[in-house]
Amino acid sequence: MRNRPSFPSSSSSSSSLPPLKQNFLRINTAIFEQIKLEWRKGKGKGNPLVRGIRSKLLRPKSMPLNVFNARDGSSRILLTEPGGSSAAEVSLYGGQVVSWKNERREQLLYMSSKAQMKPPKAIRGGLPICFPQFGNFGALERHGFARNRFWSFDNDPSPLPPANQQATVDLVLKSTEDDLKIWPHSFELRVRITISPGKLTIIPRVRNTDPKAFSFMFALRNYLYVSDISEVRVEGLETLDYLDNLTRRERFTEQADAITFDGEIDRVYLNTPTKIAIIDHERKRTIELRKEGMPNAVVWNPWDKKAKSIADMGDEDYTTMLCVDSGAIETPILLKPGEEWKGRQELSIVSSSYCSGQLDPRKVLYGDH
Repeated sequence: MRNRPSFPSSSSSSSSLPPLKQNFLRINTAIFEQIKLEWRKGKGKGNPLVRGIRSKLLRPKSMPLNVFNARDGSSRILLTEPGGSSAAEVSLYGGQVVSWKNERREQLLYMSSKAQMKPPKAIRGGLPICFPQFGNFGALERHGFARNRFWSFDNDPSPLPPANQQATVDLVLKSTEDDLKIWPHSFELRVRITISPGKLTIIPRVRNTDPKAFSFMFALRNYLYVSDISEVRVEGLETLDYLDNLTRRERFTEQADAITFDGEIDRVYLNTPTKIAIIDHERKRTIELRKEGMPNAVVWNPWDKKAKSIADMGDEDYTTMLCVDSGAIETPILLKPGEEWKGRQELSIVSSSYCSGQLDPRKVLYGDH
């Protein structure tokens, strides 16, 4: 049974109290008697006081967050889904997921062996958050500064509902004086990270706390761990226009039936669908990416020559990683004072089925699974 509130009895003795306190008690007793009546009749849902009491008493008790120090000394949050079959680790530095494992404890995200987990470098791998700029699409440092900051726990993620803290963490990044020196806009960037069986969900939100409107870019950079990049294909982006960052953002139209990899690629696809499939032939596994509020998709792999020039990346790492990102890049998001933007991304792992000897991503793209 759900807990019910206890209210002061209207017959409580108050004769020993001074007259002023007696009046105060009578008034409050009358109020609580009315609330009690509304509660028992199932009414009072519109009464903010009744609603507040109900939300506190009927809210499931959450377990404390599982915070630990990793071997590199960084503070991380361990998220485990209720069944315990999959887990994720989140770093307070960058506010990003740095590990995601399935029920077989297989790593699903790429993490460079040379990654630095402390300032000033961003973490090379996992799911970095790019804000308020993506890449070099602006005057700020590459991919913005959110991934180079320490985030805090968000104790008030409303209007999002309360969540199971074993499987969910809410983080927040608020603008500081140093941030305002390089980007003069006051903001609150929130992110909810949730793990469930075979799925990792991220809900980012940006609120304008500045007296003036501002625009920003946003992206979730998904470093996916793959078996062999030459055996991977991406479907769902065919026939779409894209900006090629290898040719100074020249605009092209995708001609291939699927994106395959035999060299460096760095593209921003425009007006993309809400669902994209990344098929790993060798592992017979498909990664399904669903997104909302982020119309662009970025596909990036540095290949051999570029990988050797990246200090915090192994020379051969390009063979087992692929970035397929969700973002709002081409057209920045405009927020007026007090407004909030919300996005959503879900990464799901599904077993790939065979059709005439080939993986069939259509069962993912068109929901037939």
